[in-house]
Amino acid sequence: MEIERPLRFEDVVELNSNYHFRWEEPQQSHVLLYPEGIVKLNPTAASILERCTDGRTIDEVAGALSYVYAGANLRKDVLKFLEVAHAKGWVRIKP
Repeated sequence: MEIERPLRFEDVVELNSNYHFRWEEPQQSHVLLYPEGIVKLNPTAASILERCTDGRTIDEVAGALSYVYAGANLRKDVLKFLEVAHAKGWVRIKP
């Protein structure tokens, strides 16, 4: 059993296998599908989760988004969102 700890910038997170991340045309947004329902994501949340699927650290995800958003420092915002996503069970720390 994994001991719960705060996320760190050097962590790599991955989508929990109970969730499926995809674009839903009827919703006109990215969503997380899971057995009990659906979570409609705003564009920023979708951008963060999309970048977490390829083995990047949280710091690398924040850096990639910073580039997209004209150099804005997004480290704390990305970490905070992923902490919430981790608490909700959407993502887990990749071993």
